[in-house]
Amino acid sequence: MRRILNRPELGAACGVVAVWLFFASYAGGSGFLSQAGAATYLEIASELGLLAVAVSMLMIAGEFDLSVGSMIAACGMTISLLCDRLGWSLWAAIAVAAVLALAVGMLNGLVVTRTKLPSFIVTLGTLFILSGATIGVTRLVTGRTQVGGLRQALHYASAETLFASRIGVFSVSILWWIGITVLASWVLLRTRFGNWIFGAGGAPDAARNLGVPVARVKIAMFMTTALCACLIATFQAVKFTGSDVLRGTGKELEAILAAVLGGTLLTGGHGSVLGAALGALIFGMVQQGIVFAGVDSDWYKVFLGVMLVGAVLVNTYVRGRMVEARR
Repeated sequence: MRRILNRPELGAACGVVAVWLFFASYAGGSGFLSQAGAATYLEIASELGLLAVAVSMLMIAGEFDLSVGSMIAACGMTISLLCDRLGWSLWAAIAVAAVLALAVGMLNGLVVTRTKLPSFIVTLGTLFILSGATIGVTRLVTGRTQVGGLRQALHYASAETLFASRIGVFSVSILWWIGITVLASWVLLRTRFGNWIFGAGGAPDAARNLGVPVARVKIAMFMTTALCACLIATFQAVKFTGSDVLRGTGKELEAILAAVLGGTLLTGGHGSVLGAALGALIFGMVQQGIVFAGVDSDWYKVFLGVMLVGAVLVNTYVRGRMVEARR
């Protein structure tokens, strides 16, 4: 029982139950309990959850990436421009976007590990660079900030099946979310590399002394986070048959908050990808539950702020208990 109570995702699991019961009571008759309602909030949660899982692993390794939101816009626009303007195959454009994401993630990791600068500052700079470059290049090439026409791209049908199809009323992105969460949990809890991630964030000096390649672990996590941002960009580009330079705005903060709600400490070395996935589910239920309840959507931001402060306070308490237990 004590082992269960010490699990970092326990708070998020309780939060999921509490939020579901709340909206089931107040908005159940408006569609929240319907199959279509569940499909809607699960689809919202799945895209954020894919990013939150990667962000939580990076945070466990002791770092942050504030550039993932602008990475979504950059990768999505790369896909659309290559297909719409140059006539590329959609799969080739997706591959180029993935390479771009991996390169930027590697660069972030190299700068952070080589210079010892805070990842918060480094990736904040990357956020502005990517955002500005995406808007500037798109306007220079098209004169607009939106690019469509992806449905006419070569191999769109196969990409749509993989990234934008539905099983009944449920989006295929939900299966991606579940699959990547299971894979990430296995890596984190059942592999040597997972132990390295915890060591890199919890006690990097001690980990180095034990032979853990801390720098390489952190670089790999930056690259993983960037790749997941590219995956979300692909989902959105294929689903909406185009891209917008503003897509992904604010997603970096939502992903961090989902990870914190899931029990990931801001100081690194402790957390859970399952908790991050559950944190994203809370987001999805609240975002859609507010609509079903007929509440002004502006209150959604109030909820985010309250949840952030509450989660940080709880995690600070947990960290204090962990420090006391080690003495």
